[in-house]
Amino acid sequence: MIDLSTASEYRCRIALDLYSSPICQGLATQAAKDRHLRLESLTPTDRAIPVRLCEDDYPAWLKLEDVEQLELTTDIYRSVKIDRAKIAASIPEIINFARAAMKVPNRYLWGGTVAPDYDCSGLMQAAFQSQGIWLPRDSYQQEAFTERVTIENMLPGDLIFFGTPAKTDHVAMYLGDLQYIHSSGVQMGRNGIGIDVLTDRTQDPVSLGYYAKLRCCRRVTASYETVAK
Repeated sequence: MIDLSTASEYRCRIALDLYSSPICQGLATQAAKDRHLRLESLTPTDRAIPVRLCEDDYPAWLKLEDVEQLELTTDIYRSVKIDRAKIAASIPEIINFARAAMKVPNRYLWGGTVAPDYDCSGLMQAAFQSQGIWLPRDSYQQEAFTERVTIENMLPGDLIFFGTPAKTDHVAMYLGDLQYIHSSGVQMGRNGIGIDVLTDRTQDPVSLGYYAKLRCCRRVTASYETVAK
């Protein structure tokens, strides 16, 4: 058993499932390999211990048997601006990651951030992470983390957010020519990753459903990174 501390950060040795409650029945999210988390308490239940992902303070529960998959790290997370040119150079591979994920049999998985099954923000997180760019977990957090652009000025790799006037609840990645890729749930007419078009001039019900919920378009200009203490 590793020595535990609520003041330290831990790195995940492998991808880990994190749960929405201490009974570990509902997936909250997944922590990909090398993600950092903190322990909320050193007093676990009989099944789990409360944790928070370091990069965006996301709360969840980790199964007790998975604690051994944590490794104490001397690095800490911080959010940093990064050279936009560096991000732009990575966009083709980020898009390739999403397209490759679409070709593998998959389904929409609430909380999914690890292949093959993703939720919408999990796919965005994994695609950017593949090129060393670390985004927050949920779509509304990703919206707040990125910089607004107009539809007319969108570039491939920009993020498109959907939802209500009050809050975003879905995110996709722009591919160009008004097309975008995302992981969509069955309630919108598809179960898994697909490509849709950002217009109301289409007969496709999935595209029309999302277009009606369009909120904004934004660009990734920052990343979380680990910095030695």
